[in-house]
Amino acid sequence: MIQSASWEPELCLSNSFSLHDVAAPVAPLILASPHSGRAYPQSFLSQTRLDLTSLRRSEDAYVDLLFAAAPSWGIPLLCAQFPRAYCDVNRYAWELDPGMFRERLPEGSLTNTAKVRSGLGMMARIAGPGRGIYRYQLPVSEATQRIASCWLPYHEALEGMIERCKSRFGTCVLLDLHSMPTIPHLRLPDIILGDLHGASCAPEIVEGVAHRLGAQGFSVGRNRPYAGGYITERYGTPDRQVHVIQVEISRRLYLDEPTIRPSPDFASLRARLGNALSGIIGLVSAFRTYRKPCDNRCIG
Repeated sequence: MIQSASWEPELCLSNSFSLHDVAAPVAPLILASPHSGRAYPQSFLSQTRLDLTSLRRSEDAYVDLLFAAAPSWGIPLLCAQFPRAYCDVNRYAWELDPGMFRERLPEGSLTNTAKVRSGLGMMARIAGPGRGIYRYQLPVSEATQRIASCWLPYHEALEGMIERCKSRFGTCVLLDLHSMPTIPHLRLPDIILGDLHGASCAPEIVEGVAHRLGAQGFSVGRNRPYAGGYITERYGTPDRQVHVIQVEISRRLYLDEPTIRPSPDFASLRARLGNALSGIIGLVSAFRTYRKPCDNRCIG
């Protein structure tokens, strides 16, 4: 039973992530929720011109709670505690807008990517519908501190989970869990699976995941408009037996988006996702190693 207090954001940053690990995992599967953190540092709130509700519109709100039962089924779950508006671990660490800072960013920073231009670098410039977050320019030391306290610990934990999974099973499947907002005049599927158009995961795994979600009544799309982000690109290496799927769940299925509160459908959605996850566990349990299909350049 989830206590009502679990719905509310915390106004502190106690830990950078929560790792619900399991001693004896049942399958080569791990779950991660990088954007559902809701512990807002007071120092961050003092820097912003926005109220807390406006900041929270960038969260993948309560996705961690949708999958909270996974460890009891033998599947580890990693969740960021910090909010996405504070530090986005689905970006390169130094993927930043130079206009946000007083000093020059370090050499090698990515300052002109599509995400930076749209205001959504590792430290977002905007939240919600294009509203500027900060009252003033920040020192570069602020980015350094967020990388050290949030970005690096999260990725170190995720890398460790992947290596332990590979060591135990010979392969690893990561479901990178997200949610997507309702977009006016655009009806998206219930769930979109992103595999970088076939680059980050073996096709039979993606097709199997889609099938098991479809069996629970979900409409499932592939790659459009969400093909995957930094995590999918960095870790999805099927030739090395690491398969990553970005899973985008429509917020209309479980969230009252204006208030950022769970809707009456939250419990039923959690149950349906749990049923699908049970089938996915069976799918990946039967999957061991992947070999890229041979094309006409292969010899022999």
